[in-house]
Amino acid sequence: MKILLALLLSAVVVLNAQTSAPVAVDAAKYPNLQAALDAVPESGGLVTIPPGNYEITEPLRVKTAETRIVGGGAATHIINKSDNGSPAIILRPTNLDSDKKARLWRVQMADLRISGSEKSGDGIFAEGIQEIYLEGVSVDHHGGHGIVLKDCFEDPRVADCIITYNKKSGIEILGCHDIVVNANHFEENQDALRCVDAFNLCMNGNNIDDHLGNGVIIENTYGSVVSGNMIEECNGTAIILDRDCYGITLSANVIAHHLEGGIDLRDACGCTISANTFTIAHKFSVRVGKDAERNTISGNTFCNTYIGAGKDKRPAEEKTPMGIDEGTGVLIEGGANGLILNGNTFSGLSTAAVWSTGEVKNVLVTSNLCMDCGRKLAKNSAWLYFEQKTGVMIKDNLIESPPSSP
Repeated sequence: MKILLALLLSAVVVLNAQTSAPVAVDAAKYPNLQAALDAVPESGGLVTIPPGNYEITEPLRVKTAETRIVGGGAATHIINKSDNGSPAIILRPTNLDSDKKARLWRVQMADLRISGSEKSGDGIFAEGIQEIYLEGVSVDHHGGHGIVLKDCFEDPRVADCIITYNKKSGIEILGCHDIVVNANHFEENQDALRCVDAFNLCMNGNNIDDHLGNGVIIENTYGSVVSGNMIEECNGTAIILDRDCYGITLSANVIAHHLEGGIDLRDACGCTISANTFTIAHKFSVRVGKDAERNTISGNTFCNTYIGAGKDKRPAEEKTPMGIDEGTGVLIEGGANGLILNGNTFSGLSTAAVWSTGEVKNVLVTSNLCMDCGRKLAKNSAWLYFEQKTGVMIKDNLIESPPSSP
């Protein structure tokens, strides 16, 4: 009888543990932040962290679903003092190593700052978190990525965050689906965002500035939209599509002041580039690579720093490349197949408006306006230049004081 009673009591304890209500945890009442996070039961809860500087040398680990962690704004400052490349915060199921299908649902973080150093790792490393939501988080000065979303397959969201001065990507997205990255600031990371082996990225209304590498890199991803972003001053290229990208729209972005280029379609098919403004792109505004097929470039403006009345805002020569006037057009590499260039404005360019570096196929160039192009080309160079006469149709373009025909 005693054994039976003990078993019944144990069952009640387990049942109560499994059905316990979510809790509110005030981190100020615990000896450290990890103890506060560990106080959240499996049913989840709200962890509030008051303002203060919280130095850590080991990653803070969040192990429970239905959990929201909220600070008091930037005054709630988690400082990663580790020197062994460890992340500041890890969001991850505890049994993921033994069960690859393990997932946590609806983990959220908001209103706090997480900083590191060159010797620390990522700011936030999230793996296997469904419907993760990061809002109003400052992530800066990490030796790794700012935020990593790995296999956070279902509906990850990053909104209104500021992600700055991280040695790798601001946001690194690996194997996610239906992704929203909206209204964030990215400043002086290596690359702003990398989205790899993913689906349906929706990246809108972000401000991306001063990156040491590139702006947005998308690989092996389809059905995505990058629109309404301001992307300025990358030492590399603003947007890169590579490794079997398809069905992606890049629209209504301002792409300004890049030492390499604006948009690079390295390996992209069935993509649309429309209604973007390209200015001060040094080597190309759009490059269509040899592995790019069946794309459309329509309704864009390609320009330099011209401000009217015959004046350019920036000088033709300056001490550094970032200081000079520049404008470039569309470079099509040999091997590209299937491209429409329609209704674009090309003006104030050092280069031709459109030019190829080898044999291309099925290219239609129509109804474009070309003014003041070829500034750094030999006199009478064609502004719409292709090496071959077949496989290309050039029709109904308006070319100011046209040079000799191609």
